[in-house]
Amino acid sequence: MQYNFDEVIDRSNTGSIKWHYADDTIPLWVADMDFKAAQPILDSLQRVVDHGILGYTKQSDDLYQAIIDWHSSRYGLQLEADQILFSPGVVPSISLMLNLFTEVGDAVLINDPIYTPFVTKTKLNGCKVVSSALVEKQGRYEFDLADMEAKIKKNRVKVFLLCNPHNPGGRVWTADELQAVLELCKKYQVAVVSDEIHQDLTLSGHTFTPFLSLAKGYEHMVVSLTSMTKTFNVAGIKGSMIFVKDKALATQIKQQQQLNDEYELNLFAYTVMQSAYEQGAEWLEQALVYIEKNIDFTLQYLATHLPDIKVMRPEASYLIWLDCSAYAEEDKALYDALRDAKVELNSGIQYGKEGHLKLRINVACPQSILAEGLNRVKQALA
Repeated sequence: MQYNFDEVIDRSNTGSIKWHYADDTIPLWVADMDFKAAQPILDSLQRVVDHGILGYTKQSDDLYQAIIDWHSSRYGLQLEADQILFSPGVVPSISLMLNLFTEVGDAVLINDPIYTPFVTKTKLNGCKVVSSALVEKQGRYEFDLADMEAKIKKNRVKVFLLCNPHNPGGRVWTADELQAVLELCKKYQVAVVSDEIHQDLTLSGHTFTPFLSLAKGYEHMVVSLTSMTKTFNVAGIKGSMIFVKDKALATQIKQQQQLNDEYELNLFAYTVMQSAYEQGAEWLEQALVYIEKNIDFTLQYLATHLPDIKVMRPEASYLIWLDCSAYAEEDKALYDALRDAKVELNSGIQYGKEGHLKLRINVACPQSILAEGLNRVKQALA
């Protein structure tokens, strides 16, 4: 079927975090699309509701097979059912992995800028945050392997939290880049936890490489975290997966999950996950086409009206990283100017020191909303 991504759906008074405002603010921030979910997902939920009994539910063989088929056909990642564990979300899984791989006081390596929970969860688990700044070259980020190695050695790093694809910069790390990271971590016996939640939002011209597909011989120190929630815009239905290929490590994770009682999903999450992976590909294909049009629209608009913004074109996701240093001197002043114009973007400084005077904009919305939001950005900065 043909989906209408231009449809404007009123999300006010729905409890939406993104659209919580009492005024007419345009929200172009949190990673939440303003698109209606795929019809097969909605139909599957309706069948559950129509059945009328919402009891305890377990994973089905069909669900495991749907996950296996999706990742095999798209990414060549070969999984078996006992290598797939379930979790309420990727962020809780990050905490779970820190519980497993670290002791209080251990060092955890992250990049800068990075998805904020990488820092907050590391600190809340009593670990030391060790930051290695990404290097911008020709409009995209690269790893500084020499800096990463120096900091691993100096701080005796136990875990590297990898964002693959990267948030907020939108990089889809190449197989060669990931292989170099793997060799570095193997050299110092650093565990790798790879957050791959944006994998399915890889844009045309780029190829996503699952970190586990490279980790042969080192699987006992590698875990991948992913979910259907970002892919299919169902973040309100909590659910994610932990992929682990080493049996002993899988057993350890299961034991840790038992301690926290975080190994089951709810009925709706299992239903959505299966229907998404079995029947959601058509919706995703159309959504990605629309998102790329919105990316092009945004880049053209900024080049015309705010030409001094340096734009990092994403290779994955609908999030664009903007360097606004030509238009402001202080992060708070930059953010406040946008709020005064009634448009909300993510302030870059929350992603680390490298986010100074940067903004993250979400373009996964009807283009009419995006255009009005960009007009307000222009009003705030021009």
